[in-house]
Amino acid sequence: MKAAIHPKYYEETKVTCACGATYNFGSTMPELKVEICANCHPFYTGQMKFIDTKGRVEAFRIKQKNAKKVVSKTERRNAKKVQKRRFEESLPETLSELRKVIKRKK
Repeated sequence: MKAAIHPKYYEETKVTCACGATYNFGSTMPELKVEICANCHPFYTGQMKFIDTKGRVEAFRIKQKNAKKVVSKTERRNAKKVQKRRFEESLPETLSELRKVIKRKK
């Protein structure tokens, strides 16, 4: 074996499962975390259960909740059109009406 090219080997690597079980064996990493082990795997236990260690379901629910707050592009366009119509309706239609408005302000 060549020196300085091989990774360091740890005789007592602590492996921790999401269910809480811990194991010790040799590896190139000092500590490992796994999602599933023989204590909680459905094949070994005979029970079906949902495993979500990374919180993906909760993250998806948060994304859905935030998506409801976002206004769609068409709704924004329609709101802008309504605002523009209201502004145009508030303007005087003829030049004589505009003159009357200006005289009132003076």
